[in-house]
Amino acid sequence: MHVVTRRFDCTDLEQRAEGLTEAAAAVRRGDLVVLPTDTVYGIGADAFTPAAVTALLDAKGRGREMPPPVLVGTVRAATALVEDLGPYGQDLIDAFWPGPLTLVCKANRALSWDLGDTKGTVAVRMPLHPVALDLLKETGPMAVSSANRSGSPAAVTAQEAEEQLGDAVAVYLDGGSTTDDTPSTILDLTTAVPRLLRRGAIPVEKLRGIIGYVATDG
Repeated sequence: MHVVTRRFDCTDLEQRAEGLTEAAAAVRRGDLVVLPTDTVYGIGADAFTPAAVTALLDAKGRGREMPPPVLVGTVRAATALVEDLGPYGQDLIDAFWPGPLTLVCKANRALSWDLGDTKGTVAVRMPLHPVALDLLKETGPMAVSSANRSGSPAAVTAQEAEEQLGDAVAVYLDGGSTTDDTPSTILDLTTAVPRLLRRGAIPVEKLRGIIGYVATDG
């Protein structure tokens, strides 16, 4: 199936509004969209449409062993996706969301979705970017990974994303160059002690300032 690709300049208010409408419709159809976030550009799909998530992994050239994180537009959407936030989750959300902190939690077992080989967990984040938040509030939770082919540098502009992903994506939302290509910090809350899985934009010291102990490898 050939997808007609459209690109919208979200710095223009009319194009932004039209782009958000088109992108939300594309997500509901099971198509892929590229959106700006507070870290790098993301390629996104409806988190609850398994075929769309598979298409996302295919577009990146990535296997099911690397399931995409889920971006949400509200804290309530995040809490609906997880079994529980554990003793530290809410404090971390209050301190760092929206922002570049991804929390790995046990997924809500009642949800019917397939993000890949998640081992019963889900990585959730609420990005600090107005275009991303507006889209996510319209679509609900989206599986979103960095907008690049696996092994290539993450895209910091919509054009870089389009050069790598081409017409695998239905809608490109161009929010200009992202200010920071540092990825989000990933923290695993599924163990008794929160464990750092990836160093990123939020330093470990800041996490420790909120929750005390954080385990790091080395």
